[in-house]
Amino acid sequence: MGASREVSVGVGPSMPKFASKEQEREFLKFRLAQAFRIFGKLGYDEGVAGHITVRDSIRPDCFWVNPFGKHFSLVQPTDLILVDHDAKVQVAESGPNILLNKAAFMIHSAVHAARPDVLCAAHSHSVYGRAFSTLGKELAMLTQDSCAFYQDHAVYDQYDGVVLGEEEGLHIAEKMGKKKAVILQNHGLLVATQSIEATVHFFVALEKSCQVQLLAEAAAAGTGRQPVEIPGKEAAVVHHMLGTPYGGWFSGQTHFQLLEAHEGIAFDHKLGTVTPRL
Repeated sequence: MGASREVSVGVGPSMPKFASKEQEREFLKFRLAQAFRIFGKLGYDEGVAGHITVRDSIRPDCFWVNPFGKHFSLVQPTDLILVDHDAKVQVAESGPNILLNKAAFMIHSAVHAARPDVLCAAHSHSVYGRAFSTLGKELAMLTQDSCAFYQDHAVYDQYDGVVLGEEEGLHIAEKMGKKKAVILQNHGLLVATQSIEATVHFFVALEKSCQVQLLAEAAAAGTGRQPVEIPGKEAAVVHHMLGTPYGGWFSGQTHFQLLEAHEGIAFDHKLGTVTPRL
């Protein structure tokens, strides 16, 4: 399940199992809509920019995405669009607004095609991710939390405008490789993992790590010093504990717990449906 279990005493929770692919689809749609609302609460929206996708459990050649033009904070499961890798919207299974963000398709279709292990990918124009992306460099291992990305993120060091062509999406997916995140120069952050929860957690963690590094470097510049980096050996050990798929999934639970406490609804895995949260 991942080395993250080393940081706890006792047996941690297990990732959910489903009675059918149909039940899994319902959960994934519910969870994806929650992820959008979490991003909305965190201020990761920027007009109509930004997207999160989830590979469909029934049709793995398709993925769910938000409708173009709807605020993150308003997205519900019934709003989501199902699209295949030829950009064909599956109208019968999609929400009423089937307007598809072309950039979302170009980036995410390339990532999902190149990475069969990826369930969920997220990209938004978050403030600190955007600011850090202008530096065209990788994240430094300045804090324990930064180490979750040690040798596990890349930089796509060119900007050719809004991603509207297939080739650009392929280049981004190629740069990401087997890593879980890529910093898109002059653009923002992209995170892709094996669960919705891990993608949300690592996106938030990467955004905050960018913020911390910008603050640390600015403070250091005023004193003539440089921030102290964590050595590679120690960073690798911490990554093995905090940067795993299970670690991301477990840490990501907290974002969804808070949302459910505020909204009063949750997904009941025994019933396979959404119910009031007790």
